[in-house]
Amino acid sequence: MTDAPLARELLHLHETRNATSLHGSEDALSFHTLRTTDLEAEYLRRNPDRVIDARRTRHGSRELSGQDA
Repeated sequence: MTDAPLARELLHLHETRNATSLHGSEDALSFHTLRTTDLEAEYLRRNPDRVIDARRTRHGSRELSGQDA
C-alpha cells in the first residue's frame, strides 16, 4: 500500500471507530482495533520524523493548561 491509500484508510478507520464501538459486534470491534493498530504502526514506521504537536504530549498539554508539575 502506498502512502495515499494508507492515509485514506486510516482516516476512514478513525471516522468509523465510534459507530463500530457503539453498534458493531465484538468481532467487528476486534477486527477494527487490529486493523487500526496495524495501519497506525505502519504510518509511524514510514514517518518517524513527523512533526509532533506539543499540545499532543503530556508535558505540552500540562504546560499549556498551566498544570505543569
